[in-house]
Amino acid sequence: MSKTVRIASYNINGINSRLAVLTRWLAEFQPDIVALQELKCTDEAFPIAAIEALGYAAIWHGQKSWNGVALLSRVGAPVETRRALPHDPKLEQSRYIEAAVCGILVGNLYAPNGNPKPGPKFVYKLDWLDALDAHARALIDSGVPALLIGDFNIIPTDEDVYKPERWLKDALFAPEAREKYRALVAEGWTDAIRALYPEQRIYTFWHYWRNSFERDAGIRIDHALLSPSLATGLKAAGVDRMPRGWDKTSDHAPIWIDVEV
Repeated sequence: MSKTVRIASYNINGINSRLAVLTRWLAEFQPDIVALQELKCTDEAFPIAAIEALGYAAIWHGQKSWNGVALLSRVGAPVETRRALPHDPKLEQSRYIEAAVCGILVGNLYAPNGNPKPGPKFVYKLDWLDALDAHARALIDSGVPALLIGDFNIIPTDEDVYKPERWLKDALFAPEAREKYRALVAEGWTDAIRALYPEQRIYTFWHYWRNSFERDAGIRIDHALLSPSLATGLKAAGVDRMPRGWDKTSDHAPIWIDVEV
């Protein structure tokens, strides 16, 4: 018997400092599965009580002050399968967590920013994306219904940025990073937003300064990629812009997909 599951991704930009935003959004939006990035807290400081109070089970991979990823579910406890990419070039950074949830293998990722470019941070970004690509190919080859979702820190095309000319020197818009994203998708992954809205300008991140959100001067760097066996069940996808306008909020907005499993 099939059912439709709503899966969301939210770079919360500090889970404890924005816990009120997160819990309000969870209560109002009620996603079934949630991938969180940029927890910016240790494993011990993860606010599990507040999450469980809303009916979610959770697994997480924290790091002091930086990075950190978590998976929440109210449709069965996530069964962790991996908490780092194979051959991750910097295992001390918490950037990936993967679990089986409701018949789907969900890989939640927070890719490196890569700035300043050129430099060691950009080299690390490209190396990390190579590790992601290798794992993504293995997932495709396995045939399992899989989802790679999170903050990829890549603006894939000119249509994914308000003013492309202002991002030419940024690692998020670097040709090398964009090509790695293009090659990843070409292996058989479906970019949910682009599959359903091939020409519409849709953003997921807006800087805090210069009224970027109010002017809709944004970029699309949060993505949901579905494996072939999962993409056949894709029903809807979008960006929940509402929490981006709340007080003391993240600079990202949640993305979501509805998929039949």
